[in-house]
Amino acid sequence: MSTREAAVGGALAAFEDGGFTRQLAALVAIPSTSQEAEGAPALTAYLAEAIAPWLGRLGFETAIHANPVAGCGPILTATRIEDAALPTVLTYGHGDTVRGLAEQWHEGRDPWVLRAEGDRWYGRGTADNKGQHAINIAALAAVLAARGGRLGFNLKLLIETGEERGSPGLRDFVAAHRDLLAADVLIGSDGPRVAPDRATIATGTRGTFHFDLAVTLRQGGMHSGHWGGIAADPAIVLAHAIASIADRHGRILVRDWLPRQGGQTGLAPAVRALLADCPVEGGEKIDPNWGEPGLSSAEKIYGWNSFIVLAMQSGRPENPVNAVAPDARAHCQIRYTVDTDPATFAAALRAHLDAAGFPEVAIEKQGVRMAASRTDPDHPWVRFAAASMAKTLTAPVQIIPNSSGGLPGDVFVDLLGLPLVWIPHSYNGCGQHGPDEHVLAPVVREALAAMAGLWWDIGEQAASLPSRNA
Repeated sequence: MSTREAAVGGALAAFEDGGFTRQLAALVAIPSTSQEAEGAPALTAYLAEAIAPWLGRLGFETAIHANPVAGCGPILTATRIEDAALPTVLTYGHGDTVRGLAEQWHEGRDPWVLRAEGDRWYGRGTADNKGQHAINIAALAAVLAARGGRLGFNLKLLIETGEERGSPGLRDFVAAHRDLLAADVLIGSDGPRVAPDRATIATGTRGTFHFDLAVTLRQGGMHSGHWGGIAADPAIVLAHAIASIADRHGRILVRDWLPRQGGQTGLAPAVRALLADCPVEGGEKIDPNWGEPGLSSAEKIYGWNSFIVLAMQSGRPENPVNAVAPDARAHCQIRYTVDTDPATFAAALRAHLDAAGFPEVAIEKQGVRMAASRTDPDHPWVRFAAASMAKTLTAPVQIIPNSSGGLPGDVFVDLLGLPLVWIPHSYNGCGQHGPDEHVLAPVVREALAAMAGLWWDIGEQAASLPSRNA
């Protein structure tokens, strides 16, 4: 007789016998970076040669679609419909990675070769995002085996290959394929847990707003001996302008950028309650004095906004000359929650800079790269998933209002009306977007079990779950 224990046990067996490791190694070996032009063939190969055959063996009908944006990576869809009257889950992942950065990895490690060192499995995409959607598919396979080839619900899957470039074309694709992707909930995996030993559900993501600050004072450089001390230095002007935006400890001074409740700057009470005992562990050492005073680390990254200078330049750092530079530029980012309106950011900054005495500092190339999203953490699908995972892991699950990073959840909310259940299988110190990216074997093992239990429970309780067919 098929049982929940058999499904979870099957997922754990794939971990113990090395089957999952071999599958993940094959995925990592495909150098599917979307950040380099030479990676384009690998983006298609990842979908066509690795993911589509795997899903085909699990009874999915798959299709690979050209991206609506020319020059961007393809998008795979897969459907497994058992009964149109049953609830339908849409799951999401991305097969593209950031650059390999092979020269920055420690000796003996290769970004495109899975390498186990103790509890760490190194390889590009292990955490972001190949390992995470591979866990979900492997857990699904264990449930299908335990149930004799049936799930008890319908499942659709979308894997894009442009997330590391901001998901170009995804919104247009989903808009054009609403019927194909229609579902009752999105359950996907990306990003880190709040701590390596704390299973997590995020009900949304922070958004990203980018802009340049530019100071241009003249056409060319001026001799630093003849003009130094009497010609304005754009780098100094820019540095002071940035210092007016955030103080020495990272507190945002443009207060109109921050979450507001009832006309006052502050966290929503429901967000504060949700994060009351939330840990933030597993990455680099946290600076407790950085950011908004009076907030916990969890409140700062899951409930608040942050301002980051991603890059800045004046002159030629690689080959300095004795000249007062003609210009200076900084590329900046705001990570923001749904409690703020990004449409107000540029105007608020302009007013702030003018009032602070920096009219010569221009704001350029401003706009949202990835919108913020959030589902009510008390949504029935969220609570169902948390209860299922807690049952499997015999441990509490941390629900957070949104992850600290960005994902295209807004696309699925805006166009498909779906509640979001993000279940991350990584941790803060995983090295994603840098050298030595890795996943932790104990987290992989837990995640395989938790996802198998969740897929099983959806099938068992399908009739009681929120559905558009109800």
